[in-house]
Amino acid sequence: MRLNDLDERIVHALAEDARRSYADIGSEVGLSAPAVKRRVDRLRAEGAITGFTVRVDPAALGWETEGFIEMYCRHNTSPEDIRRGLSRYPEVVSASTVTGDADAVVQIFASDMRHFERVLERIAGEPFVERTKSVLVLSPLLRRFSSGSPA
Repeated sequence: MRLNDLDERIVHALAEDARRSYADIGSEVGLSAPAVKRRVDRLRAEGAITGFTVRVDPAALGWETEGFIEMYCRHNTSPEDIRRGLSRYPEVVSASTVTGDADAVVQIFASDMRHFERVLERIAGEPFVERTKSVLVLSPLLRRFSSGSPA
């Protein structure tokens, strides 16, 4: 499903702050609150909006150790299997399938090195993971998006 311009503007408004009122979004996009609600309900029913969530700054949880894990998966592991397996880890802030030797790259935040190591060990122990390779971030140089997915 491809969103039209108005629906896209509503989705962007919700992505900025999912707690915004329909009246507030309506004033931004030129619709009444009931019209915005109908569109949001339709977008949810059609699967364009899959849910609402909260994005938390990892530092607020004391998670200031950042790292990336390259995952090498066993044969016949689907991207959905990877997504499902990694979704159980609150430390995982992003995961993507990639080209090259690794099957996926996973970004995690942890409170310290021991926490990072425990998460790495748990991920490496997933049944679909053959091996991992990890790197730690020393200094973030440029961030264009928050730690969550881009809005």
